[in-house]
Amino acid sequence: MARLFGTDGVRGVANVELTCELAYKLGQAAAVYLGKSIVIGKDTRLSGDMLEAAVCAGIASAGGTALLAGVIPTPGVALIVRELSAAGGVVISASHNPPEYNGIKLFDAQGFKLPDAVEDEIEAFIAAGGLEAAVARAKAEGDVDAHMPQGAEVGIAIEIEDACEMYIEHAVASVRSQGVDFEGLHIALDAGHGASAHASAVALRRLGAEVTVINDDYDGTDINVRCGSTCLTPLRELMDECGADVGVAHDGDADRVMLMAPGGLEIDGDMVEAVCALDMKARGVLVGNTAVSTVMCNLGFMHAMRDAGIEVVQTKVGDRYVLEAMREHGYVLGGEQSGHMILLDYNSTGDGLMTACQFLAAVRRSGKTVEEAVSVMKKFPQTLINVRVADKQAVAESSAVAAAVAAAEEALGDSGRVLLRPSGTEPVVRVMVEAFDADAADLHARAIADVVGAVVA
Repeated sequence: MARLFGTDGVRGVANVELTCELAYKLGQAAAVYLGKSIVIGKDTRLSGDMLEAAVCAGIASAGGTALLAGVIPTPGVALIVRELSAAGGVVISASHNPPEYNGIKLFDAQGFKLPDAVEDEIEAFIAAGGLEAAVARAKAEGDVDAHMPQGAEVGIAIEIEDACEMYIEHAVASVRSQGVDFEGLHIALDAGHGASAHASAVALRRLGAEVTVINDDYDGTDINVRCGSTCLTPLRELMDECGADVGVAHDGDADRVMLMAPGGLEIDGDMVEAVCALDMKARGVLVGNTAVSTVMCNLGFMHAMRDAGIEVVQTKVGDRYVLEAMREHGYVLGGEQSGHMILLDYNSTGDGLMTACQFLAAVRRSGKTVEEAVSVMKKFPQTLINVRVADKQAVAESSAVAAAVAAAEEALGDSGRVLLRPSGTEPVVRVMVEAFDADAADLHARAIADVVGAVVA
């Protein structure tokens, strides 16, 4: 049976795969495995109210208190869990996925995503029928005190009236404490019809910026639809219209951010991390003189860090693996090309608003324009080819594939790299080649992809 938890919580089409029954049991599990006070936040999807009610009912049925934060970015929930000393948090969001999807992710008392071992326990609890079934089994085994909470034991729900304000002020204070503001800076913002609608523009304006914003309204069915961090066309058009100095775009739950310089230059997570790493090193706050990224980071990032004397630790793809490496070694900066940045000095999970604030603070300190600041990293051209295969293991064991990869690596030297990565969810092997020259990247990627395809033909 497929694992219930993916790399970022439980996801599926709301009311079909992610049902109210499942949400109810996840709410019970939160109260049982994390503790009795659970913060709940959600993005703007139409199904958010339905699933929030089910999660809340589950928490209350287990004797817990649901602290309702309303529509708020995912990192806002992580922050509020710590600010209120709650036992854990629940975020109802499917991040960058289409509107019909939704998801449920859990945070512990420190605002960190749960380790695999705890998710496995929760999954077993749900598969066994939830709290009602656990009580029934305990009774059958002779536990005369086993019972569902009743009377005064039943939990309640409490609204957190200033949830978004707590999150906004945290971001604002992080910049002000550095003696920086955004006066004179014009920012174009695409809120993606998502959870950042109530937060990002307010925070940036409070820091002195002029903000021209689009897609900060929502009807529950438009989140991530041809907008936000996964579709930068509206942001590019907005920048052309208003002449902004920088563009900012969030995904649905605002745990990531993509930026843009005038003229349409896209600034991805690698470029943002490069600017932040250099700034943090200069200020003496880059712990271990190390930045954490994944195996998919651009080779240009690796070269920029090497030239600056900064070490890079690379992990498997996924922000949870980036965070694991950071926590294990005490590092404070990590990120992914997708714009998912973790700044542990400020929050325990990816935070799109905080990332934008720290990037812009670094740019302001440099005295450069945004385009000049990101020029510290030259982005290498990259070709990615997805090859459908029937047997991913056969590809991994193929001497012909190994030889094709070796030939490409020898030809590229230190001016390029090759990465073969089997998809975790699809019958696909991803062939990625980076090179100083786009034609070389394309040539070698296609040559390797042809060999991969021939092995499983």
